[in-house]
Amino acid sequence: MAKESGFAQGTPIAPGISCSAGVMAYNEAGNIASAIASILNQPLETGCIAEVIVVASGCTDDTVPIVRGICQRDPRVRLIVQERREGKASAINLFLSAATAPILLMVSADVIIKDGSLDALLRPFGDPRIGMVGAHPIPVNDEQRFLGHAVHLLWSLHDRIARQSPKLGEVVAFRNVVPSIPPDTPVDEISIQALVVQLGYELLYEPRAIVYNRGPETIGDFLRQRRRIYSGHLRIQRQQQYSAATMSVPRITRALLAEHPFATPRAACWTCGTVGLEALARALGSYDQMRRRQHQVWQMAGTTKARIAEAATAHSLESVLVFHIAGFHQHELELGSRNARRLLEAVTERLRQELRAYNGNVAAERNGTIIAQLPVDRAEAERLAQQVIPAVARAPLRIAGSRETAPVRLACGIIEFAREGGGSSAFATSVPESAWSAQEQSPAVEAV
Repeated sequence: MAKESGFAQGTPIAPGISCSAGVMAYNEAGNIASAIASILNQPLETGCIAEVIVVASGCTDDTVPIVRGICQRDPRVRLIVQERREGKASAINLFLSAATAPILLMVSADVIIKDGSLDALLRPFGDPRIGMVGAHPIPVNDEQRFLGHAVHLLWSLHDRIARQSPKLGEVVAFRNVVPSIPPDTPVDEISIQALVVQLGYELLYEPRAIVYNRGPETIGDFLRQRRRIYSGHLRIQRQQQYSAATMSVPRITRALLAEHPFATPRAACWTCGTVGLEALARALGSYDQMRRRQHQVWQMAGTTKARIAEAATAHSLESVLVFHIAGFHQHELELGSRNARRLLEAVTERLRQELRAYNGNVAAERNGTIIAQLPVDRAEAERLAQQVIPAVARAPLRIAGSRETAPVRLACGIIEFAREGGGSSAFATSVPESAWSAQEQSPAVEAV
């Protein structure tokens, strides 16, 4: 049944349409102001934020006073206070009943939205078939630690799977046609996703809509979060006859292998550890469902709340990775200029596949240079270079339109761009052809 909102099913959304944003908060004093600001300060061309409704559920910290202060400064912000914490689904139902705009945006209080992401979420609603659009979550955890690796791996798998079969979460936009969700669900986005599909709409995953979050940083928090999520997915299967794309083990296995997770001994060890923790969490979630254990009011994972805004700011840096095919002129002599160009195209496409999860721009130059611009800081850029260079070198690439193959070694230089206020205050650096002569002796990452 469609919600009695005055908006007919399949109605196209005109440019400039308004949007109601809902923020569900429980003891989010450390991040709530940044989360609201990341919504209100979005540069929008497709639509506008008509209202931001914050539902504060049983908060015992300064969340309510902080939001009240924001309400006094910006009339678009409204506060609904639940004196007792009844679970996120209950808070969402309050938001659904209070929202007035034709498009609803649901934002977790512990995330930061990257500039331009709301436009990317709202734009698809010009198509009357689209009922719900989901963002691309990127964790800010340190990948040089085991749980940081685990969190990044899980969200990378989520990204790969969602591009093929939409699995939406963290920040979602949907038509104002959902009256309510089951009050006992611990996985609210999937509940909404199931209802939207049952109403005959299509789902869309928008990888350009970036949202930063922080994953658990202790094994206890990791297991509690993953256990709750899997238990909730099983409940949705039983209650709403809907299965999330990430419930398919074969699909997860294919996505995992596509990540090349065993490139180094440490990565292989940490990946096996992540798989083991996820398997344990799923077993515990299955046990909870068998015992009918409720998860709608769950213990918060405290380590997911720390310094998200600061870490998201670090992720607003951009890096340019300048790859060069070692001995490219020799390839031209041996293969001919046409086949050397095809080899360059094959390497460029391989790099696009390796860096796809980061939504960067990858382009080739005629002299064997490939430039990748990525929204990551210098440390992450170095890690990526160390990962993709061996991946390209492991197997000879087949030249398009030919049976010939050629081994490829890459050298790489890195330039970091510091962006201010959503723009770029970058410095430009050119890398002359002669500069690669020393680097061609080794595929190691070099600083430019």
